[in-house]
Amino acid sequence: QVQLVESGGGLVQAGESLRLSCAASGGTFTNYAMGWFRQAPGKEREFVAAIDWTGGITELAGLVKGRFTISRDNAKNTVYLQLNSLKAEDTAVYYCAADIGLTVHRYLSAYEYWGQGTQVTVSS
Repeated sequence: QVQLVESGGGLVQAGESLRLSCAASGGTFTNYAMGWFRQAPGKEREFVAAIDWTGGITELAGLVKGRFTISRDNAKNTVYLQLNSLKAEDTAVYYCAADIGLTVHRYLSAYEYWGQGTQVTVSS
């Protein structure tokens, strides 16, 4: 059983940056591809970014490409999401997820484990 704990969310102004972290425990971190998703009030949870177990393959949603970066540190069992040039529409709860597998996925059902989420609020 893998436990995921997100941190780093907060309230920022448009144009500022945040770095989200997701610490994993209870499993072998390198067995998992990792993903970030977000859910805004009244909307469905949506894909943001994913990274394979090596850190060498990443995918980003079109809306965040060029502004967000996903990375991982396997020595620290942690995956990161760097959020730059934040916009009001980035406001959401951001969730970290883990998928046993070698490839990255954009769809929610591929991920077996989920964190509790961290709130990101961007004021315009």
